[in-house]
Amino acid sequence: MANEDLSKLKIDKSGVVISKSQNRKKYYVIGAIAVIVFLGILYSQGIVSPAAEVEVSTVAQVYPSQTFTLLNASGYVVAQRKAAVASKTTGRLVSMSVEEGSMVKKKDVIALLENEDAVALKEQAEANLKVTRANLEQAQAELQDATLNLDRYKELFENGLVSKHEYDTAEARYKKAKAAVAGAEASIKANAAALRSAEVSLEYTIIRAPFDAVVLTKNADVGDIVTPLGAAANAKASVVTIADMSSLLVEVDVSESNLEQVKLEQPCEIQMDALPDTRLRGAVHMIVPTADRSKATILIKVKFLDKDERILPEMSAKVAFLQRQVELDEMKPRTAINPESIISRNSNKSVFLVKENRIIETPVTIGEQIGGMIEVLSGLKAGDRIVTKPSGRLKNGARIKIAEK
Repeated sequence: MANEDLSKLKIDKSGVVISKSQNRKKYYVIGAIAVIVFLGILYSQGIVSPAAEVEVSTVAQVYPSQTFTLLNASGYVVAQRKAAVASKTTGRLVSMSVEEGSMVKKKDVIALLENEDAVALKEQAEANLKVTRANLEQAQAELQDATLNLDRYKELFENGLVSKHEYDTAEARYKKAKAAVAGAEASIKANAAALRSAEVSLEYTIIRAPFDAVVLTKNADVGDIVTPLGAAANAKASVVTIADMSSLLVEVDVSESNLEQVKLEQPCEIQMDALPDTRLRGAVHMIVPTADRSKATILIKVKFLDKDERILPEMSAKVAFLQRQVELDEMKPRTAINPESIISRNSNKSVFLVKENRIIETPVTIGEQIGGMIEVLSGLKAGDRIVTKPSGRLKNGARIKIAEK
């Protein structure tokens, strides 16, 4: 009986299994709710939200002068005084005193040609001139003696102490001496002219700078044959090319239809392609009084009011023709953005700054209007990328996709 009673004793496990199953389901539900809440938080912060397609622009550097620019044109820097320096005679180059970039003053020696023959001719002319000067001194001495002798014979003849023949002989000697002096003086003039000719011929072998300038190119070197026409084989027509840097002007073509917007001494702003961060003041120097029929343009020459040693001939340049002169505080560039990029929340201004594939809301301080742009005083720098037209759905940290233009 006792064994039968013990066999009937057992633990009912069905309730326990049901209880564990219910607990497991409860954990699943709680976990699912936590995941949903977590994803909701991420979505609300824009972390797992779909990438929004936006337009992006770059923060730019603009100049205030752009707001009162009438016309823009492109051209090149041209030296108005430029020369290909050559020799007036043919000879072999024996010396070069300059190279590219050398600064020369007027009459400075640039190069020398072989000149032994010219030197010899000059020395010969000098010697001949010395001989004729000595002959003049001798003739003058003879004239002085003949003059005294004639005066003496004239007095004796008047007193009847000498014959007429003796007096005539003294007079003839005087005239001969006088003619010898005149001949010697003429010889001096002839030999002096010959000496000047020899000096000029020698000077032709010395190539000098015709004006203050900078050497642009060197076209010949020691040993080359230099000739005025450059007709001989392998001969050089010019030794160097020089330009007066004070004569640099920007030459641009302006359409005939826009010519009425240009006038003499009109203020301009010049930007060199080689100096993109520099704006130089200029003014219209000349409106060339002829048109290019093929292009229907007029050549305008613009002078520099601000000098810069970095400006070189043949550099490309852009010219803005202005309504008025640029003030000193308008010479520096300013950081500016499209006004549509600005988000206004109460009195606070901000923009969405693009960082890789996400956006960061960035506070900014804005300044004055510059044309179609607005100045940014702080918060951004040139080159930053921002959302151009942010929609109300964009949030800080959201993923974005840049729209293709």
